[in-house]
Order: sequence, then C-alpha cells, then structure tokens
Amino acid sequence: MKNILVESVAGGVGIVTLNRPEVLNALSVALRRELDEALTRMENDPGIRAVVITGAGKKAFSAGADIHEMASATPEESVRRDEHRTNFSWHVANLKLPTIGAINGLAYGGAALLASSLDIRIGCERTRFRFLAAQYGRLNSTWTLPLVVGWARAKELIYTARVVEAEEAARIGLLNQVVASDQLLDAAVEMGRQIAKNVPACVQGAKALLNKDIGRSWQAMQRAEDEAMTTQIKPSPVEVGFAEFLSRKGRGR
Repeated sequence: MKNILVESVAGGVGIVTLNRPEVLNALSVALRRELDEALTRMENDPGIRAVVITGAGKKAFSAGADIHEMASATPEESVRRDEHRTNFSWHVANLKLPTIGAINGLAYGGAALLASSLDIRIGCERTRFRFLAAQYGRLNSTWTLPLVVGWARAKELIYTARVVEAEEAARIGLLNQVVASDQLLDAAVEMGRQIAKNVPACVQGAKALLNKDIGRSWQAMQRAEDEAMTTQIKPSPVEVGFAEFLSRKGRGR
C-alpha cells in the first residue's frame, strides 16, 4: 500500500492523503520522503494552485513519528532521519503553494508540528492536537506554534503537552474553522478552490512576503531548536523517552 495518495480535483486543488491508517498514519521516513516529493511535483505543476493535506481513516490525521522505526534505527540512520526531517519541515512550511490541512482526527507530536506549519487548518469533531515533544525528551514546534496561537499559548501547549480539542483549537486560532467530519474534505477543497480563483502570482507572492517578514529570523529559530537538541538538550534515547509506548504496543507491528 502506498504511504500517500495523491490526486488533483477540478478547480486547481491538489489533495495528498497520508495513507498508513493501520498505524494512525505515523510519519515514517518513507512517508515523509514521498510527501516531500509529491509536494515538489505540485509546486512545479501550473495546474495546481492550492494543496490540501489530510489523513486516511477516521481516527487520525497522524499520530506523529513512527516510534517503532525510530527505536530500531542505528545512530547513523537517526542522524540522516533528523536531517531529512529538518529539511522536510522547512519545505512544508515554506511551500510556494498555499497549504490547507483537513485535520480529520488526532494530530500528535510530529503531526502537530506538520499541522502547525500549514497555512490554514480545518477540523471536525474528531480533531485534537498534542504537542508532545517535551514529554518524550525532545523539542519541536517552537518555531511554528507561536506564529499560530501566540507566544503565551504556545508556551502552555508545548510545556504541558496536553490535549487540545477541536472547540478550543478553533477558539485559540489553531483551527481556522470546524465543520462536521463528513463535510471536512469538501470544505478544505472548497477553500482551496477559492484560493485558486485568484491570481497565482499574487497569492504566492503574498505567502512569500508573509513568510519573509518572519523568515529572516524564523528559520534561525528552527535551526536554534535543532542546535539545542544536539548541544544543550540531549535527546532521550528512544527506549527511554517512549518506554511506555513501546511496552504498551510492543516492538512488532
């Protein structure tokens, strides 16, 4: 089964579906690479003017990183994985095309980072977020979340790693709107079509300017986060940080 599904629909909208529902669409290395490549193709396709990203199944947009894969990685593989994750995250956040998340279920850990790096998020009654990195002895979302919900709220969500349900997410700006789950994808596609009707150069130019206004220090914020993880803050070993998960789920599939 493909890790992602890609389609284009009438009106200039591309749809990418994270397609590992059996593991709650966990973000494996292969899935990230395929998503990265698909987004690059869409950027180079003049027929695509907005991108919708969603998850397969009814439970999850994505549960975040593939913990079993992380636990089995060699030190060399972990280094390569982290380098790709950093570049992938920046690519998504700075994609030329407008991005819309159809957040169809939980978005935890690395998936909360992914969601917070998108331009627009639409949720449903199943949507919930958790910025879990601190719980697992890591850092993420320090460079994306404050731009979405504000400095103090971002600190709260990152420090506590608590669940944010759809109603609260909409109230604090983490979701742009909430619709019924059976209307979610249609709502995201319709917003994409509204964007696509406008002059592409102006929409993309507006996005580039908005990002550039913060980008001169924004990317530095991301690099500072990565640097902190390799200097001041040593990441917990996977077996330690995710011990409860691994003992509960086992190391097999």
